[in-house]
Amino acid sequence: MSRLLEINNLTVDFLSAGGATRAVDNLSLYLDQGETLGIVGESGSGKSVTALSIMQLLPFPAAKIETGDIWYHSQREDKGGVNLLTRPENDLRRYRGADIAMIFQEPMTSLNPVFRCGHQVTEAIQLHQKVSFDVARDMTLQLFERVNLPDPLRIFNAYPHQISGGQKQRVMIAMAMSCRPAILIADEPTTALDVTVQKAILDLMRDLKEESALSMIFISHDLGVISEICDRVIVMLQGKVVEEGPVKDILKKPKHPYTRGLVACRPSISHKLHRMATVADFLDEKAFEAKIVTAQETAGREEVLYAQSPLLQVKDLTVRYPSRKNWAGQVTEWLHAVKDVSFDVFPGETFGLAGESGCGKTTLGRTIARLTEAYSGEVLYKGAELQKMGDADFRPYRREIQVVFQDPYSSLNPRMAIGDAIVEPMQVHQLYNTAQARKEKAIALLETVGLSSEHFQRYPHEFSGGQRQRICIARALALEPKFLICDEIVSALDVSIQATVLNLLKDLQEEYGLTYLFISHDLSVIKQMCDRLLIMNRGEIEAIGYPEEIFRNPGREYVRRLLEALPGKD
Repeated sequence: MSRLLEINNLTVDFLSAGGATRAVDNLSLYLDQGETLGIVGESGSGKSVTALSIMQLLPFPAAKIETGDIWYHSQREDKGGVNLLTRPENDLRRYRGADIAMIFQEPMTSLNPVFRCGHQVTEAIQLHQKVSFDVARDMTLQLFERVNLPDPLRIFNAYPHQISGGQKQRVMIAMAMSCRPAILIADEPTTALDVTVQKAILDLMRDLKEESALSMIFISHDLGVISEICDRVIVMLQGKVVEEGPVKDILKKPKHPYTRGLVACRPSISHKLHRMATVADFLDEKAFEAKIVTAQETAGREEVLYAQSPLLQVKDLTVRYPSRKNWAGQVTEWLHAVKDVSFDVFPGETFGLAGESGCGKTTLGRTIARLTEAYSGEVLYKGAELQKMGDADFRPYRREIQVVFQDPYSSLNPRMAIGDAIVEPMQVHQLYNTAQARKEKAIALLETVGLSSEHFQRYPHEFSGGQRQRICIARALALEPKFLICDEIVSALDVSIQATVLNLLKDLQEEYGLTYLFISHDLSVIKQMCDRLLIMNRGEIEAIGYPEEIFRNPGREYVRRLLEALPGKD
């Protein structure tokens, strides 16, 4: 295979008032023709900065390339190698999109919200291929069909907010493929997507690679995803490459402690651990021993849990929204987000809710917390019917039923110090007698979730995603709840940070006697955390029972499809 891309001794710093921060440190790598190279590592390891350096899309002058070369050996022009770092901006535009294309991490923000999806792709085609709009439109519709978008004409005319996350990602792939690039850089293209959508995207990218003789750089923090699509992988830590080799060798016999930690901290569909490994356990060279929860231990826990009366009872719950109205504004058609769902949750239990996006699991959780109104059915908490209560009567229950939301970035007020964010609910519910007592409680909660008193006056932007999620958990615990609804709280986190948060939730459950409604699309996380599981599809129940039994005998086709879509099962 001929060499297509070479990075030699790349060093990138980010400059601020506090000095320079090294993001990439003397990195070298190569990409061969027809190869898929994986770059794996946690947030902050330098993966995305490396990709943006190739495209020369770093935020200059805040970013500064100190040393290095990036050689692209053009297949379209008989010129030999081109050093992308020395080309002027006008010249670089010939290579961006046409020779080297990039799929960015977040499809929600990668598309311009004020332009229709199809027009954003036609613009890229017309920029590089100098064709008429009609020709570009036909090419775009063909690309939409090629990336398996349903109803390409509708999506061509749709705005980004009118299509799902998986469909947005397919539009981004179509845009990246529109000029038949030689290299495709995919930066976390499946993060936070459902496992079935993720599998479809990975299958699509494999097919496109074979059809178009593509070379790919695939960036991810998940070794399971990397194992599905990559030939070779490099592992990055703090801007440096710590391990490199064929993907099977790295996964089966990792040598560096960091790589061993990344492999170990992924939850397994086949067993449950007392405590999950984290990368820190391996970097500190602790003698971590994975202790599997035995069948006898599970049976003993179930005997204790289900000898009690239910804490929460959901009976025939239905939530619906108007989906179509006539000329007079009267509703003619309803969309049932939740339809006739019933289940019980027992004190101290972790009850799982799983399914794809749009299946109704978040709506169900919000309805239980009275953040969404039910159409019919009952929600009984300690025997009291929550849905029919007035606000004054529900107020004491609001303290006991708390929600930790999916996105830790939008869950915190950016203008409020995190200490004040934790104190505020105590003030609203008039807990503790003085401001000093509330502050002391908030600091104690920060320490409980692995932060410190020094963080009390800091603002959300000063924390990582994993730290913000722990702050949200601390805020929820401020009111001393009994029932905690965790809505996809680890779906967008690095696998090691995910393991840290899951361990924290188990510790808090043991310390405070919490009961969890744990919502997730990831069945391996559900397996690790949950005592029982309800799988939803289009608002209805597909399966309910113990995770072990559901995974052993999936029964319905929908459940089998979810299990088969899990990456890295082998």
